[in-house]
Amino acid sequence: MMASKRMVGVFICVWMKKGVLRKYSVSKARVSSVACGIMGCLGNKGAVTVSMSIEGVSFCFIAAHLASGEKKGDEGRRNRQVLEIFRRTSFLLPSKDDPNDDHYHPPTILFGDLNYRLYLEDHLARDLVSKYDWEALQAYDQLRCELEEGGAFEGWREGNLEFAPTYKYSESNCDRYSGSFGGRSGEKQRTPAWCDRILWWGEGVKQLSYFRSESMFSDHRPVSALFSMQVEVRKETNQKVFPVNATEFRPPENLLPRNSEEDNKPATLLSMLERDIDE
Repeated sequence: MMASKRMVGVFICVWMKKGVLRKYSVSKARVSSVACGIMGCLGNKGAVTVSMSIEGVSFCFIAAHLASGEKKGDEGRRNRQVLEIFRRTSFLLPSKDDPNDDHYHPPTILFGDLNYRLYLEDHLARDLVSKYDWEALQAYDQLRCELEEGGAFEGWREGNLEFAPTYKYSESNCDRYSGSFGGRSGEKQRTPAWCDRILWWGEGVKQLSYFRSESMFSDHRPVSALFSMQVEVRKETNQKVFPVNATEFRPPENLLPRNSEEDNKPATLLSMLERDIDE
């Protein structure tokens, strides 16, 4: 583990394989936190950050938990919190090598319960969910609108949402959205939404996969993404560029899950990890 940081319920840890550490120069691992909760100072909302340098190239990872709410105007609170996080995160300040560079921004991954909802009435949203029409549904997604309009998320990108909304499920160990027909009496009515997201910023960053998992430990479903990033490795006598990509992290074939005839699904990062734990 390279670094970790906790702020109330927001937690981040960054791990790196020993083989990568032996091959590349990794330094300047730092952590930071920004509280955006009640009165702008409590840590129940905000972000924790890890930054490090690989061969002199800085990388930043931000885990965030933004304000909840699906009322009109709540998305504005989230936008302001995002701007505050970016403003107060020291790793995103102008480069020390060039203090006048106001546009310095290392390649960054932003993820967590960003809490953005849908500009759509509940019954219409549930109808699109029942049809698995993710393309039509994401046209009403607040975060997608923010990404297209710029503003707080100018320059940020996200992969296609080709999975069901991740919030709000009725309860743990349940595959039914809260407030749906047949639910418990007094259950909160929440429009299904993609609250849990992974975004990226910067050149040389490529998303390879973006999916949700069916872990039923809360009223959310977790999301995962796999990226490749490129760093330039300079040698005194021979300058080369080595891509740091997912193929370098592929486990041995004997650790890959074997697909049966009944379950002919492609292996995912999660299934690899589960098999590794079982063995």
